[in-house]
Amino acid sequence: KAEGHVEGEKVENPDTGLYYDEYLRQVIDVLETDKHFREKLQTADIEEIKSGKLSRELDLVSHHVRTRLDELKRQEVARLRMLIKAKMDSVQDTGIDHQALLKQFEHLNHQNPDTFEPKDLDMLIKAVSSRYE
Repeated sequence: KAEGHVEGEKVENPDTGLYYDEYLRQVIDVLETDKHFREKLQTADIEEIKSGKLSRELDLVSHHVRTRLDELKRQEVARLRMLIKAKMDSVQDTGIDHQALLKQFEHLNHQNPDTFEPKDLDMLIKAVSSRYE
């Protein structure tokens, strides 16, 4: 949080350098709209976050928050599919294994492209943590 932050003022966050930076920011923003989750996030230590304990709190967020997270995940899956298609088009090799390409994206559960589940939050946290370790 920025020094001298004024309520309602937009704080610019530095780019994380992750190819899924925008998705990460949107997920955090949506999760922080849920009062219960925001309180848990503020009181959690780094080990609770990394271990996946915080991810289990996702089951307690409001329906509106879950619906928005589901939509964000669908958008991210569509973005990743577009990247894969662009890669395929550039290579022009019809023998590409789509599932193998999707497995490269460790920040979400590609086997369930429609709903954002605790596993997705856990995978997102672990991907960010491993990137920065």
